[in-house]
Amino acid sequence: MKLWGGRFTKETNELVHNFNASIGFDRKFYHQDIRGSIAHVTMLAKQGIIRDEEKDKIIAGLQSIEEDITSGTLPITAEHEDIHSFVEANLIERIGDAGKKLHTGRSRNDQVALDMKLYVRDEVSEMKGILLNLMNTLQALMEEHTDTYMPGFTHLQKAQPVTLAHHIGAYMEMFKRDYTRLCDIYERMNYCPLGAGALAGTTYPLDRDCTAQLLDFYAPTLNSMDSVSDRDYLLELLSAMSIMMMHLSRFCEEIIIWNSNEYRFIELDDAYSTGSSIMPQKKNPDIAELIRGKSGRVYGALTSLLTTMKGIPLAYNKDMQEDKELSFDAIDTVKGCLTLFDGMISTAAFRKKEMERSAAGGFTNATDAADYLVKNGVPFRDAHGIIGQLVLLCIDKNCALDDLTLDEFKAVCPAFEADIYDAISLSTCVTRRNTIGAPGQEAMKRVLDANKKQLAEWAK
Repeated sequence: MKLWGGRFTKETNELVHNFNASIGFDRKFYHQDIRGSIAHVTMLAKQGIIRDEEKDKIIAGLQSIEEDITSGTLPITAEHEDIHSFVEANLIERIGDAGKKLHTGRSRNDQVALDMKLYVRDEVSEMKGILLNLMNTLQALMEEHTDTYMPGFTHLQKAQPVTLAHHIGAYMEMFKRDYTRLCDIYERMNYCPLGAGALAGTTYPLDRDCTAQLLDFYAPTLNSMDSVSDRDYLLELLSAMSIMMMHLSRFCEEIIIWNSNEYRFIELDDAYSTGSSIMPQKKNPDIAELIRGKSGRVYGALTSLLTTMKGIPLAYNKDMQEDKELSFDAIDTVKGCLTLFDGMISTAAFRKKEMERSAAGGFTNATDAADYLVKNGVPFRDAHGIIGQLVLLCIDKNCALDDLTLDEFKAVCPAFEADIYDAISLSTCVTRRNTIGAPGQEAMKRVLDANKKQLAEWAK
């Protein structure tokens, strides 16, 4: 008979049991379930609801169950409906009637709400650490490549010269925002639902501030109905992870392009590549492609949970059980992708000469040539047209702007002088751009210093 079986005259149909059961996936948070139970009985004893000797016996029993599950000597079996029932049934079997007092003043509704919050809170903290490791890797790459020139793109066409540090820095900003989103989620979710009961609290004199403090929450939640039906923090996390995966996917897409024979900007380490079963020359960026593909998996979890929650009236409904598998899978996926991406990018070799050669082609210095004319008194709109004519000339001659003779420059516009070549060199095009956020070395130094300070602060 199940722990709630007193109301029922026969056992649940096996198919119904299997369909209803969550132990196949909620076993994942047995640590959190036991931690919450220990806090609960500690509070019950403090309030005089159970005796101290009963509390001690229950805690000892719970600790022994946790140790045995962790060591593998106590397998979590499928005849129990969920991890909560499994732990409580084993506790009663081990310590007898005292174990039956564990659930005093508590419902499975506030219990599962607590367990999920504890689990997600732990995972958010772990994910922040993994993301911080990746940002430190990107910081090191930025510091190494402040003078590695490459083309910047718009519409996937060469636009203006930048540096690899500047390009990677764009993703650093994205991941910094991802990190702060995780911090925000932690702040909003860190309130304790334990003591909310099924939906309307309890008549027992519980001290919810005590349990909140024991479990490192800021305070108890303030509405018992919301406490057991709130999944906003999961939706926020799935949203934040979806954005994070979008950032990873964009970066992976660029790495895949850079790894192609046409670009040859990057050489991925063999440990993060695979070969072809038929074409011996192939070295495929499979890890980057898989990370790009798995973004859809995380998006799906967000869409699914939003859809599940949109029509649920207050308070708890069984639909909410669907939050677990989706969230567990999405969390594991994101942590794995962050870790693998970190390894892939940190072991990759960047081909500086290929990048610089590519930046020198494609007329990425055309804007600087126009700016040169503006500085010599030519209105910008006229300068724009003049440089357009020179680009057409270069296309006919199959050469770069730098390859034109001074006479060819002057034939289109007499404002050109010999210093045009220095003005449109890659070095000048990049180093003169020093407004904050630009790729020039002075500007990049300010950004790198700010990043270093911020990463150190987050690491505390």
